[in-house]
Amino acid sequence: MLESPRHPSSWHLKVNLYRAARYYNLAQMMLSAPLVAVSANSPYLFGRDLWDETRIPVFEQSVEVGGRAGAAHGPVRRVSFGTGYVHDSLFEAFQENCDHFPVLLPIEYDVPPGELAHLRLHNGTIWRWNRPLIGFDDDGTPHLRIEHRVIPAGPTLADGIANAAFFYGLIFALGERDEILEWRLPFATARDNFYHAARFGLEAQVTWFDEKKVRMQTLLADKLLPLARRGLEQLGLDRDDIDLYTGIIKQRLRNGCNGAAWQRAWVARHGRDWQGLTEACLERQRSDTPVHEWDI
Repeated sequence: MLESPRHPSSWHLKVNLYRAARYYNLAQMMLSAPLVAVSANSPYLFGRDLWDETRIPVFEQSVEVGGRAGAAHGPVRRVSFGTGYVHDSLFEAFQENCDHFPVLLPIEYDVPPGELAHLRLHNGTIWRWNRPLIGFDDDGTPHLRIEHRVIPAGPTLADGIANAAFFYGLIFALGERDEILEWRLPFATARDNFYHAARFGLEAQVTWFDEKKVRMQTLLADKLLPLARRGLEQLGLDRDDIDLYTGIIKQRLRNGCNGAAWQRAWVARHGRDWQGLTEACLERQRSDTPVHEWDI
């Protein structure tokens, strides 16, 4: 089941208990790097030209509150890509929470234990880029969700919906297959791909299945976008909507123009005028024209 984002840079996917581990691993393995590359939108910080999606390292560095036994300076961080694929269930991620992270917010809830209030609060202070969540339906039935946090907001509403369509279509197309892919793309490789994609965007060179090197823009256009379109068709979305939103991604790839690329092009022409850049973005956002069509 699909859910709307709880904030502009995350998407939630309600998952079946018995396929939750599969969807979680797919989000790490095959969606995080491509999605952050195609949607990158923050190349500048304090006047410096940094990563295509600078928000990734900024958030990781700004919440340097580690875990137990010196984990503050080790591989287990409160904001991270995670430590590995899960093997059997998402319970492994919640167990890792308990093993590594002390409580930041010692709140005592006067609610039944079955509402899992303390577990949910504790999990809310650990920001994996793909984060497992426990929630409850309106009738009180518990459910599992995967929060995919790698996609930034904007540049326009149309771009945001296109990013969401790409995410949901791709993960559904992959998740309904029975093929086990983890052995073809080790976790360490998926993690490196993610940070390369956040840094270099569509120009990133990543390692894909069976250690093949590929340019991210090519991988997206040739392999992943057609898969996403197929997933949206399987979900029964309106054909015109599929054409519209996958078309936005297709043209973005063809032009090599996500939000980060457009901002750099504007600065190359007009100089490092940050107020002018902000005003130029705002003016174009008001038309809701996708970023690949923006002039400079």
